[in-house]
Amino acid sequence: MYSTKLNDSLYLLDLKPFGIEAFISSYVVIGDVVAIVETGPTICVENLLRGLSETGVKVADVDYVAVSHIHIDHAGGAGTLLNHLPNAKLIVHVKGAPHMVQPETLWKQTKLVLGEIADMYGEIQPVPEERIITAKDGMAVNLGKGIELEVLETPGHASHELSFYEKNNKGIFTGDTAGIYARKFDVVMPTAPAPFHLEMALASIQRLIKLKPEKLYYSHFGQVSEAVKRLEAYMDQLRLWAGIVREEMERGKDAKAIYQRILVEDACMRPMAEFIQNHIILKRGVIMQNIYGFIEYLKKGFGTEPSSKTHT
Repeated sequence: MYSTKLNDSLYLLDLKPFGIEAFISSYVVIGDVVAIVETGPTICVENLLRGLSETGVKVADVDYVAVSHIHIDHAGGAGTLLNHLPNAKLIVHVKGAPHMVQPETLWKQTKLVLGEIADMYGEIQPVPEERIITAKDGMAVNLGKGIELEVLETPGHASHELSFYEKNNKGIFTGDTAGIYARKFDVVMPTAPAPFHLEMALASIQRLIKLKPEKLYYSHFGQVSEAVKRLEAYMDQLRLWAGIVREEMERGKDAKAIYQRILVEDACMRPMAEFIQNHIILKRGVIMQNIYGFIEYLKKGFGTEPSSKTHT
């Protein structure tokens, strides 16, 4: 099984890349018409279609595919997926749209940053320009039956990051705005690859908090409750990491030393260490990329005064 019913209008699809469960989510939102939120990478499209079939939704019934941003693990499969969805259009940030139409540069950059992970996920296929809807902040996508997706620009993780607010169920599809949720441990870890921007990320999370959501729908991975509490905790975690990175940089320490201190001071990360080492994707330098994201941000001289608050 690839699908889990969350409520009468929403299904979670576990895309299971390389057989890994609970790592990449896609969501099927059902009103009078249907939207899919997040596609995952190309390698996941076949599993996504299997999950969609399990929900009873036919490929011709899908009107929209919405992606939070154009990183390969969120939107890499969009072009391939739309080949199977004859009536669907892709909702994507205006900055990301040209890269979906002509993904050659995006693919080269992805391979440069991710290396073998990019090849494992599969090449990004183009989306016809006429099948793209450029998302604007505050835009509402009405699916009928009281189901509506409000587009929220939430930069920080990426400059082209979107979240989608579904008011009827008081839930937010967070993309990478709220971090990566590890369901096995019930903890979140930051996702902050360069060019990461801490102040923007914190402002975006605060914007989500002001909506007073009850649920978060993580792209990595799944639905959680106590949404406001988790968003506030993630803000603290980002500040904690920034404080550690700044202090260790001043001491001349490298990224590996920074990671070791994070494992000591961030209680959310301690149970993740062995899991990351044995994970097909995460073990390939993903955590170090996030630390380098903080390093590059601080090297540029951006300044907030990060809290040194430790998670307990």
